[in-house]
Amino acid sequence: MIYLKTREEIEIMRESALLVSRTLAMIAPLVRPGVTPLHLDKLAEEFIRDNGGVPAFKGYKGHGNVPNFPATLCISINEAVVHGIPTNKPLKEGDIASIDCGVKKNGFYGDHAYTFAVGQIKPEVQKLLDVTKESLYKGIEQMISGNRIGDISAAIQKHAEAHGYGIVRELIGHGLGKHLHEDPEVPNYGKPGDGPKIKEGMVLAIEPMINMGKKNVKSLPDGWTIVTQDGLPSAHFEHDVAVVDGKPEILSNYELIEQALALVNF
Repeated sequence: MIYLKTREEIEIMRESALLVSRTLAMIAPLVRPGVTPLHLDKLAEEFIRDNGGVPAFKGYKGHGNVPNFPATLCISINEAVVHGIPTNKPLKEGDIASIDCGVKKNGFYGDHAYTFAVGQIKPEVQKLLDVTKESLYKGIEQMISGNRIGDISAAIQKHAEAHGYGIVRELIGHGLGKHLHEDPEVPNYGKPGDGPKIKEGMVLAIEPMINMGKKNVKSLPDGWTIVTQDGLPSAHFEHDVAVVDGKPEILSNYELIEQALALVNF
């Protein structure tokens, strides 16, 4: 069941999405060598709660015998694709860190992600980040009333594969609203014209997960962390997007994150 949002609900969701953006912008200058993911996680949780939100991932129900997710942030380093559990192991020069954050505020969820460079990274890794982010925007461009979900998926796939990258199949974007994961599913691969029709009031979390090498992934023994099978890096970018007046409107905000990073690198 796809739940279409009213203008009022979309504005509430924008608040939730922007709290995620502000959280990621707050920790952005601290994503540097020597800092531990657990420290970033603690700061993020305090910031979210201080701003009237609740961390959406903390306590998120595990499947089978897997314990509930223990943290506020998913911090996935290098070959980790998504759902990395923050640890006390310090970040090091040349790492990349995908940081995914979710909040619930005023009954609605925000959920988005950004992949950060830790210090200086190799040019080929920077290219992976750039292309993954570009593929996100290529997908968003297709989120127009009358198009279909497959148009978003195909645009992401076409751009990423043109650069020789592998697209994770097992993990996908999703609808967003009063629940963290709603219909429809939004794969990062597919055919134009396939899938549910895009309609006014639809809100999606679009999130390409792109591997430098092959598309294959595996789960670590913690039951959460997904890594590339070939051990090569993976990048992940995610925006919350609503259909307003038939066109995509991005509710989350990367400018806040990039302004914070620019001040550090000035």
